[in-house]
Amino acid sequence: MLKMKIKQGKNKTMVQNTITYGLVIAFWAVMQILDMTGNMTSLLRGLLVPICTYVILALSLNLTVGILGELSLGHAGFMCVGAFSGAFFTNAMADVIPSVGVRFAIALVIGAAVAAVFGIIIGIPVLRLKGDYLAIVTLAFGEIIKNLINALYVGKDSSGIHFSMKDAASLNLDETGEVIIKGAQGITGTPKASTFLIGILLILLTLFIVLNLINSRTGRAVMAIRDNRIAAESVGINITKYKLLAFSISASMAGVAGVLYAHNLSSLAATTKNFGYNMSITILVFVVLGGIGNMRGSMIAAVILTALPEMLRGLNNYRMLIYAIVLIVMMLFNSAPKALEMRERFKERIRKGTKKTAGKEAV
Repeated sequence: MLKMKIKQGKNKTMVQNTITYGLVIAFWAVMQILDMTGNMTSLLRGLLVPICTYVILALSLNLTVGILGELSLGHAGFMCVGAFSGAFFTNAMADVIPSVGVRFAIALVIGAAVAAVFGIIIGIPVLRLKGDYLAIVTLAFGEIIKNLINALYVGKDSSGIHFSMKDAASLNLDETGEVIIKGAQGITGTPKASTFLIGILLILLTLFIVLNLINSRTGRAVMAIRDNRIAAESVGINITKYKLLAFSISASMAGVAGVLYAHNLSSLAATTKNFGYNMSITILVFVVLGGIGNMRGSMIAAVILTALPEMLRGLNNYRMLIYAIVLIVMMLFNSAPKALEMRERFKERIRKGTKKTAGKEAV
């Protein structure tokens, strides 16, 4: 009996995961059809890579907020670290590795690795905190990272890489030297290597990592810590190890999103809009509206809320009003008790209808 229940649970999880992957592939197919038939506007085409970026960010933050159960407001900081480390590598290695595609692939790995390292460094002291205290400290981290990069000058010449927190002249570069990170001006000249297909592949990879982590022994340990820390510790679960693992994986995926974002822009600067507090809140809104712990909901919320303001741009004065109404409706749909009851009734009717159809076919 127990084996049968375990098998049914695994089958149900597999079906749900397949539906989630299918939604991503279906979105890609619909966009491709619109593009090939000439029905895609230039505005929508320009939003495709940013949508992929925000979906990856929403999935990665949901791992921290939904699965780990910790409120982090510094996710934009990890995105910023990944974006600048990846863009720096792509520009610095232009002479050594001529292929933009190869440099971009390596930059994705470097962005993920650097963001993961920062996740570990920040996570060791921060994850000892709880609730509002953790949120405040992670928020401070994001702002510190943004301001540090705004004050950072990095260049390269024949003798190597030079750093300065003063100005470009203090780098003391020789005649072959080139300033890559120019303080508040950021990085310019990064090749636009990000494409919609690459974004979709990265979303699928992120989903694969997150969903497999959730359904693994490690994921169950993380969720046990979220549900009851004392009980989890009493059965021998290493609290620090599993919290730090989930937090660093979440940070690394934010770094990947940052690299994708950086390679979609010719000029990258650590502004408040791109990597500040507002960005972290925007990502958190995707997670909350899509449903905390609900990966599929986070993806849908990220797509809708990224595309909606741009699609409504022609309405001028009513654009933000409609956006606010959509936010309220989505929140009620995902959180209101009556809405949840209606959704459960609808699912039950579908199940009954499916069983009746299967019974008739068997007869």
